[in-house]
Amino acid sequence: MSERVAAAYRWRWVALAALLLAEAMNLLDSTIVQVATPAIRADLGGSAADMQWFSTAYTLPFALLLITGGRLGDIAGRRRVFRIGVTGFLSASVACALAPSVGMLIGFRVVQGAAAAAVIPQTIGLIRAMFDGKEMSKALGSIGPVMGLAAVCGPVLGGVLTHADLFGSSWQAAFLVNVPLCAAVLAVAPILIEDHAPARPSLDPIGTALAMLGTALIVYPLIGADTAHLSMGAWGAIGLGLAVVAGFGLHQRRSAGLGRSSLVETSLFAHRAFPAALVTSTLFFAVTTGLMFVVVLHLQLGLGTDVRTAGLTMVPWSVCLAVSSWVAGAYLVPRHGRRVMLVGLATLALGVLAAVAVYHAAGPTGYPTPLLGALGVAGLGVGMFTPAFFTTALEPLKPQEVGSAAGLLNAVQQLGATLGVAVLGSVYFDGSRSGSPGGAVQVTFWVAGGLLVASFLSTVLMTTVSPRLQDHPSGGKEALLDLDS
Repeated sequence: MSERVAAAYRWRWVALAALLLAEAMNLLDSTIVQVATPAIRADLGGSAADMQWFSTAYTLPFALLLITGGRLGDIAGRRRVFRIGVTGFLSASVACALAPSVGMLIGFRVVQGAAAAAVIPQTIGLIRAMFDGKEMSKALGSIGPVMGLAAVCGPVLGGVLTHADLFGSSWQAAFLVNVPLCAAVLAVAPILIEDHAPARPSLDPIGTALAMLGTALIVYPLIGADTAHLSMGAWGAIGLGLAVVAGFGLHQRRSAGLGRSSLVETSLFAHRAFPAALVTSTLFFAVTTGLMFVVVLHLQLGLGTDVRTAGLTMVPWSVCLAVSSWVAGAYLVPRHGRRVMLVGLATLALGVLAAVAVYHAAGPTGYPTPLLGALGVAGLGVGMFTPAFFTTALEPLKPQEVGSAAGLLNAVQQLGATLGVAVLGSVYFDGSRSGSPGGAVQVTFWVAGGLLVASFLSTVLMTTVSPRLQDHPSGGKEALLDLDS
């Protein structure tokens, strides 16, 4: 080991803190902006569709470029790509805060999402380069609690910062908070160990372009649309998008057959449970992200609460999610395996039904206090489902497939978040235009319940076509690590 590597290794825990902070920034940025969205529209103007684009313009490029971002780290060096990505994220955050119009803000959000796609895939590889053995298990195991803390802090921080209006910053603070975070990460980044893939793959620009075009054609017509009465043009775009996605699949298979680098490891689809896992991830995260977006919007636009109250309302969801995720990963999944997924979905469905009941009983303008309990129950379900899902999805894979599978699952998760904001947001806006906001939010939760039923069916498919998840003496996170060893 060279002197430089040895020095970096001595500072591995400080370097880990920078990596975890970079991971947390992604989740913080999503949740903070969701809470600040009505304030942004009040200042810059724009339509209801623009409010959806404030989130979608970030999550869509993030989803579509995640795998390519991982490949760039394999080729050019993970530390180098990580630093470039964080610098781009910092610059885009400042540009978002200074954006003078809705169109420019949306454009800068696209850049921000692309930068995040360069940052996040490097984290696991850099941790593996600096840690080994039990220390690596501990380092990787710290990601979950940190993300849970970010989930708790995001809505609260977004509400408090926007409401405080420090130095007249209002919603701009939701973006400017990234400046000190990025600066701290960049200050520590030089002590990270540079790391490359043992066998460097090549990029797949055609595959990336097809994936982006197909997904954009599917998502774009849903933003701000009347979801109950889509136009022929919208259906045509969606149909064309599905055809392009099918072409992407054929391109990936052909590339693999010719021995070329493909964006997706095609052998993953030899496991029948993996396609079911992709469907489950898309549906589940569409529900969770879309509902968070709608709850915050309804509180501010439908009930007239301030942004701080909207942010604090999401605390039960976030706290219960963080606690149940830790309990599920440490205790429930090792003992009960994949059954925890079904219990998590059932708990989330219970929270959704409870929220419908709360909205039905609440007055048209009063703050629905019992909603806090319903959101807490929903958060418990989300937290139970997530660690069991990722453990189950990765369980049957070969070691060389795990990296590609994890990247694809994360990409589909972000795609689901994008679709959730597009579909559930449009359902809410449609109902608000044609009737009362209270009725609109109830309809939105019923639609989310339907998506949960579909998610339940795909989850059952996952559990019936794969071998039983084995108990692991060290817990769920270590079971995942064994797959990659």
